[in-house]
Amino acid sequence: MLTKNNSIVLSKLKYKDNDLIVRCYTEQRGVVSYILRGVLKSKKSHTKTVYFQVLSQLQIVEDFKPNRQLQNMKEVKPNYIYKSLHSNVYKSAIVLFLSEILSVVLREEEKNEALYNYIQTALQYLDSEEQYSNFHLLFLLKLTRYLGFQPETLNIDYPYFNLESGIFEVSPSGIYSIKDENLTLLKQLLGINFDELNTIKINAKRRQDFLNMLLYYFELHLDGFKKPKSLQVLNDVFH
Repeated sequence: MLTKNNSIVLSKLKYKDNDLIVRCYTEQRGVVSYILRGVLKSKKSHTKTVYFQVLSQLQIVEDFKPNRQLQNMKEVKPNYIYKSLHSNVYKSAIVLFLSEILSVVLREEEKNEALYNYIQTALQYLDSEEQYSNFHLLFLLKLTRYLGFQPETLNIDYPYFNLESGIFEVSPSGIYSIKDENLTLLKQLLGINFDELNTIKINAKRRQDFLNMLLYYFELHLDGFKKPKSLQVLNDVFH
């Protein structure tokens, strides 16, 4: 039976000569991989490949079968058309970076509507904003809530934060305790939403230092997580 499913493209891979494998995070089924047979064969079909740029938001009609590794996509159309996300070089660097992160951390093949809505809404916000240099920092920090290791804010006034335990501390308890500028920025970001991001003023060096700390936090809490290859591109663009 054919069903509709909203989806966000995580990655795409050419398969054989004319096929395309597209991995998506979907509203109804979590992570799903689709095979598009012959989509690269004709010019008419090839034009549709523009739909599958990373983090594009699509509405698909699928022929889903639970035990099949690669599902069939019967129809596809944009669910939201970005105005700047793939054309602005700075936003494109963020998109590439976040798509690599999401491809690693999103593993569940089950519905999580709250997480899907978060990613969808955040990307639409990025698309419409003119001040976005700190967007990826807040995006990743808020993402921890859905992945199960959001920092505990009960004692947010304490002068240290432990990256391993995810809690604020009165005194340092070891190599995972942070303080000073990274701690200050962490507290600032934990207390705001995306529409308040323009209140955060930091330079490129501080942004990179905090991002490295945040990625280390992900490494400590997610098995197999590694820094994305696109991190250097992101740092170069926002240097």
